[in-house]
Amino acid sequence: MEKDMLREIFRLQQSFDQAVVENRGLHYTKEVWIQKEILAIISELSEILDEVNFKWWKDPQEINQERLTEEIVDVLHFFVSMCLKAGIGPEELYQAYIRKNQE
Repeated sequence: MEKDMLREIFRLQQSFDQAVVENRGLHYTKEVWIQKEILAIISELSEILDEVNFKWWKDPQEINQERLTEEIVDVLHFFVSMCLKAGIGPEELYQAYIRKNQE
């Protein structure tokens, strides 16, 4: 039987988020958490830009696929974390995606 990958990503992220909160003693409101997640995503998107030769004024480098994948996964980490903090689970995210995709 194939594992529900989206559920598993959410489960792993929930576990990681709980460990970070406990180990670092972080206690923010939902609003502040979401703001922090957005800032983290922006930071990670910037790192992706660096990996894909955004700076046209510099000599382009060969794209390091491993680093590119790592940065994209970092965005996913923060995105899923933001969903969890907003009270959005994998089912709700999936259903909202399907509705939006049909537009």
